Amino acid sequence: MTSQEKLLPGTRRALLHRIAVAQSEGRAPSVVAAVVRGGRAVWHGSRSSVDGHAPDEDVQYRIGSITKTFTAVLVLRLRDEGALDLGDPLEKHLPGTGAGEATIADLLAHTAGLAAESPAPWWERTPGSLRPELGDVLGSRPFLHPVGRRHHYSNPGYTLLGALVEELRGAPWEEVLRSEVLEPLGLERTSAQPRAPHAGGWAVHPWADALLPEPLEDLGRMAPAGQLWSTTGDLARFAVFLAGGDDRVLSAESVREMRTPAAPAESADVADGVSYGLGLQIQHRDGRLLVGHSGSLPGFLANLTIGVEDDVAAVVLANCTSGPLLGAVGADLVRIVAEAEPRIPEPWRPLRQADPAVMELAGQWYWGTHPFGLRVTADGLLALGPLTGGGRRTRLRSNGDGSWIGLEGYWAGELLRPVRRPDGSLSHLDLGSFVFTRQPYEEGAGVPGGVDAGGWRGLSE
Repeated sequence: MTSQEKLLPGTRRALLHRIAVAQSEGRAPSVVAAVVRGGRAVWHGSRSSVDGHAPDEDVQYRIGSITKTFTAVLVLRLRDEGALDLGDPLEKHLPGTGAGEATIADLLAHTAGLAAESPAPWWERTPGSLRPELGDVLGSRPFLHPVGRRHHYSNPGYTLLGALVEELRGAPWEEVLRSEVLEPLGLERTSAQPRAPHAGGWAVHPWADALLPEPLEDLGRMAPAGQLWSTTGDLARFAVFLAGGDDRVLSAESVREMRTPAAPAESADVADGVSYGLGLQIQHRDGRLLVGHSGSLPGFLANLTIGVEDDVAAVVLANCTSGPLLGAVGADLVRIVAEAEPRIPEPWRPLRQADPAVMELAGQWYWGTHPFGLRVTADGLLALGPLTGGGRRTRLRSNGDGSWIGLEGYWAGELLRPVRRPDGSLSHLDLGSFVFTRQPYEEGAGVPGGVDAGGWRGLSE
């Protein structure tokens, strides 16, 4: 680690203080955390109720529903290979489940309308052998809501996704996960079963400072929803992957898709700035966009939080059933680093080559009377946005034939075409039928509805 990658002493103390408060006030037997910046772990800290025992980045904790993000990565890999489409109904690839009308995207985003839990007894505290088949996981009434209409978190939904992976790969979920994700990313301490050293799971009495061991169950069919054990070291590496991708597993574009909202938010979630992507939770907190996932199983709490724009991520694990609010802790660890040591931007660099045909597009344009600016950026994209106030904006990528495709916002997927006059000069831009002209309502520039022949005038006229 170079001196530029180390955190300042004041930052390190603030991070330690935050997890110390979480462990003390949350009455957790132990809390362990890591912070990632610039593509690598730059801080590790822990607090324990046992004197002289401080878990390090190699100690396993159960990570609960963070497992779902790993399962989602496997499904996206299948999509990228062409084995399935996210719009496919589950029935096309995994027939006979009784939930086949839900699409794969619905299952990933928890919009399939499935129940939150499997039928009783509580699956997290009972052996998976009680639910050997998918029908045992789904029960006689799998759907509680219309498919695709609302976000309703579903553990059985991710059991179906795990079964889908097994069907298309012809191998157990755990085996596929290890060969396609864990080994390529170097996550050697992430596993379906605990491997020493690992923490024990505890329940803390709500009204007494006393402990009760929690049972350790193999979740069986429910494994793709919450089985995994991992460490802060491994999850720090996983956070790096989720922020930037890794072509051995998933491209940067595909992990960006995972971080994009894919589910309608519930009313309470809208107020809290919370939404869900494809296997990732998304939150706006303190003016900061955070993505990641939380996890819990009896005896354990887990949280992975990534501030993509700040290039900071945090992992927090605890071995108690309830106590510290790790989502808030993770967000605070990201904030502490981002505010104390703001990200230093990359140096500005010019284009390697200025294409005259592209440079001709740059400058000021008008949609009606609204002024917009179109810039050519060093990464070869176009950036379109209003010159004053808020409004629609997007970046656009060249299609190689003179047209451009919108990458985000209102114009995502929309086509921009430069329209030229018979003499070859640039007349206007057509962006998804929106006409942008060099002057407001420019005469002869293809403005829909035409331009009044009398031209611009004063009120007295």
